[in-house]
Amino acid sequence: MLSLSLPEFAPGKTFVYKYDGRVLGGLPQEGLAKAGVKISSKVLISSTSQNTFLLKLLEPQLFEYAGVWPQDSFIPATKLTSALKTQLVTPIKFEYSNGVVGKVFAPARVSSTVLNLHRGILNIFQLNLKQTQNVYELHEDGTQGVCKTHYMIREQFKPHQIAVTKSKDLTDCHERVIKDIGLAYTEKCVECQQRLKSLTGTATYKYIMKPIDDHALVSEATVEEVHEFSAFNTFNGAAQMRANQTLRLLEVQNKPTAPSNDQYSARGSLRYEFGSEILQTPIQLLKISNAQAQIVEVLQHLVEHNVAKVHEDAPLKYVQLVQLMRFATLENIEAIWAQYKAKPARRRWILDALAFMGTPVALKFINEKFQDDELTKPELIQALPVTLHMVTANPDTIRMTAALNPKLKSIPLLREMVMLGYGSMIARYCAGVPSCPADLMKPIHDIVAGAISRADIREITLALKVLGNAGHPSSLKPIMKLLPGFGTAAANVPMRVQVDAVLALRRIAKREPNMVQSVALQLFMDKTLHPELRMVACILLFETKPSVALMSTLAGALEKEPSMQVTSFTYSHIKSLTRSMAPDFINVAAAANVAIRILNPKLNRLSFRFSRAFRYDLYLSPFLVGAAGSAFIINDGAHILPRAIVAKARAYLAGAASDVLEVGVRTEGLQQVLMKIQAGDENVDWMTKIKRIMKNWKSLLPTNLPLASMYMKLFGQEIAFAKIDKALIESVIEQAVATGPRAQEIVKDIVSAMQTGIDRQYSKSLLPAEVRRILPTAVGLPMELSHYAAAVAVASINIHTTITPPLHEETITLDQLLKTNLQLRAETRPSVAMQTFTLIGVNTAVIQAAAMAKGKLHITVPGKLIVRADLPKRNFKVEVLPVAVPDHVATIRFETVAVARNIEDLPAQRVVSLAPPVPSDAPPSWIPALIQMSMCDVVPYIRMKACLDISSRNAGFIDSDLIYYIVGQHTARISVARGNY
Repeated sequence: MLSLSLPEFAPGKTFVYKYDGRVLGGLPQEGLAKAGVKISSKVLISSTSQNTFLLKLLEPQLFEYAGVWPQDSFIPATKLTSALKTQLVTPIKFEYSNGVVGKVFAPARVSSTVLNLHRGILNIFQLNLKQTQNVYELHEDGTQGVCKTHYMIREQFKPHQIAVTKSKDLTDCHERVIKDIGLAYTEKCVECQQRLKSLTGTATYKYIMKPIDDHALVSEATVEEVHEFSAFNTFNGAAQMRANQTLRLLEVQNKPTAPSNDQYSARGSLRYEFGSEILQTPIQLLKISNAQAQIVEVLQHLVEHNVAKVHEDAPLKYVQLVQLMRFATLENIEAIWAQYKAKPARRRWILDALAFMGTPVALKFINEKFQDDELTKPELIQALPVTLHMVTANPDTIRMTAALNPKLKSIPLLREMVMLGYGSMIARYCAGVPSCPADLMKPIHDIVAGAISRADIREITLALKVLGNAGHPSSLKPIMKLLPGFGTAAANVPMRVQVDAVLALRRIAKREPNMVQSVALQLFMDKTLHPELRMVACILLFETKPSVALMSTLAGALEKEPSMQVTSFTYSHIKSLTRSMAPDFINVAAAANVAIRILNPKLNRLSFRFSRAFRYDLYLSPFLVGAAGSAFIINDGAHILPRAIVAKARAYLAGAASDVLEVGVRTEGLQQVLMKIQAGDENVDWMTKIKRIMKNWKSLLPTNLPLASMYMKLFGQEIAFAKIDKALIESVIEQAVATGPRAQEIVKDIVSAMQTGIDRQYSKSLLPAEVRRILPTAVGLPMELSHYAAAVAVASINIHTTITPPLHEETITLDQLLKTNLQLRAETRPSVAMQTFTLIGVNTAVIQAAAMAKGKLHITVPGKLIVRADLPKRNFKVEVLPVAVPDHVATIRFETVAVARNIEDLPAQRVVSLAPPVPSDAPPSWIPALIQMSMCDVVPYIRMKACLDISSRNAGFIDSDLIYYIVGQHTARISVARGNY
């Protein structure tokens, strides 16, 4: 057994080390481009008091790298080093006792980014050494959280030296320091990563310790940390981030380092502290000196360059606008709004950027403008719901959203969307804070209670959907009050509300499956309930992933089931699950196979007039990708149409799963209408029936339930629902057949617009994807995995109409308009630009270095036509006219690059293709695969010739793995022209 003293720094001395730390990212093979950051410095450590020490950097230097590894060298970031020198050389203080780092202290002028670099150095000195064991495991605190760590201590060949090796499993951590953005609606699929993981991380620390007096001293240390990621977990094709550190003792000076006169304050512990990198997008680095002025400048650029058609780089410029607005204060945005709210083009860009800002400032601004009636209803409907889904979910923004409700009553559609967004906001907050309080749900629980007391069915339905989005376990009891057998309120609500109550339990089931499972089972087994309700309970029950025993119980119950609708639905559901390949349903599939052997095979031959469930999925384990589709058809034997249809698509990627899209339709009221129509005289011809329907349509419509209803969910969150009822149909028909003064006004407006002409430019910008995972490296720099997608659409529309004979708008009537000839000439030029970015690398507010895949899509499709209408004779003619077409109506570009840049020298950023350059003496087998092809064909009937040109160069010659065929530059262009048959 080796005897090793605990590490300490002797008082009255200064320990001088040489330190190098670097982070490098890219594909693992040499000869490809990589990007990285390096810091080099002398490190001085000296005691200031008992267990408190001073750490100071001497001659620090920062370097950046974007080149072919390992041929190229790191380039000194001289300007950045100079700008940060004051912070870098400012000493910090830390507590240290028996090899364990405690609190960290620093002056306020030392930024989080710089302090994290100091933490990276201190992390090397974190040593939990045991004097009675040479090999042991423990969970050790560090910059990345508390992670499982393995220690091995052995004696070196050199006398008086002991080697210590510790290995950290960075995938086995609790209190993990990590920041996820845009992933709240995804589910962690533990089963997907049991054999293969999409993101792995390990760190190995090797020390040479020298015993001195009654303590030990770190003489040398090397750290190698590897993070590996692949969305398609292929064995040799994963992207890597490597962090390396070396620390070597140069000398021990017999004097302490002079302390600083700065005011020190506690700045946390050894753990990494997130800073401005959260607001800084990793795809571009902005030096923000005056956010308001820079926003005005970007707005001007976007408006000027996106008029007739979209600029191909407009999406990146739009992301820049969003980023600048994230740094802006509420006062900045107020000032910009006051300056441009009367200018429609700029107003649109501002509102589009506000919606995707994702900061509480955006929600507060929109709330204020809503209260002041400065936003139109269409603007609110576009901006407010998106803001609620994008804004940071915390108690303040949740309270702010709840306060919107009173005024929203005047806009029912917007109120419904905001309420649904409120539930989604709680779901996102609880995803990051699993112990989120039940008090957050109290406003919705109160709405449910009040609506039940008033028998307000529409309000109950809305509240249930909000509870379903939130998925908070505290909502189980309020929901159960509306379920038969559990609450007295169920007897006073229609069955469709009971169905909504069951569906509201689905998200709760993901968090508390056992609690929900007992409720679903009781509903399913109650043969007195309506078959539709029992079938919906069956859907819920299988989503709780029942065990073999429970599945066998269901199979036994089906043997005595009186309802053939329930029997068919449940049997088909179990049968579809037996074929499931999805990892998270693998145990359910095994249980379903047991149950299907118990059931009578004759049930498989039931006709399609009975209710059925379908599920098809495919999962490719080596690639960690998969998809699943399910459909539920609930029939009623007495009717032609199904009572309800639900369809859902689920996706698996990189060890996560998500319900991407779900759509549901109910046709209960429509079934009643069809029954009334069928009940008429069978001998009457269809034309007579249609005339009767047109005359008596009001009597056919049901008064106590909707004609039809539908809902849509994205990523498990209901974003919209609608119902078609008698009141809605009456309102639409009244508007369509308006008479009297109202009709006169409508005709005047139409004729005025036609004769004046329409000349408009429209633009719409979106940030449909912003997915980020940020985690610290051993060096103290943040590693980021990100995917961004931004899109801008622009359309110019020009319409001119000639009316013969001319009409006077003041005296025009509909009869006069129907006696004219119209010639409408329309020209439009819609164009769309979209850019995507996927990267792995370092992202801070001062320096970035990343391996990046960039995609560009640019589409322009002009069109011109003439519509001639002889209204008296009911003759119409449409003619498509020739139009100037750009060289390429669609262009797609994709490339992979390594990029490095720093805030103090942005013009000198380095961008290098990941695909290696071809050496002049390379044999043919070493030349990257080059593909060039052109294909043309004539489209029949419209005499248009279309051509596709493809150019591609990749790194597939290095390895046959998929990722190397992606690396490179790829372009596809589509062109059209007049052609012959």
